[in-house]
Amino acid sequence: MILANIFNAIATILHTLIFIYTWVVIIATLITWVRPDPNNPIVVILYKLTNPVFTRIKSKIPLVYSGIDFTPVFVVLVLQFIDMALVDSLSVYAQKLFQ
Repeated sequence: MILANIFNAIATILHTLIFIYTWVVIIATLITWVRPDPNNPIVVILYKLTNPVFTRIKSKIPLVYSGIDFTPVFVVLVLQFIDMALVDSLSVYAQKLFQ
């Protein structure tokens, strides 16, 4: 019973973190379209949260086609896959432990 609660809590926390980071990626991507002030604290925070992930992915997989960078789309898709595969599996496992 305790193990099931722990797995359920981990699944809930992971789902929330993935949800928040997905929105961070979307907002950071939308902000780049309007050329914001690079010294704005919000822009700096968004850049620090997303740039390491984007840079690592860009170094391994070329995702720029016709001048359009599809790295944010790839990141969101991977996050959604992790949410559906790993987090949902963890939740189902926790539910089976309750029975």
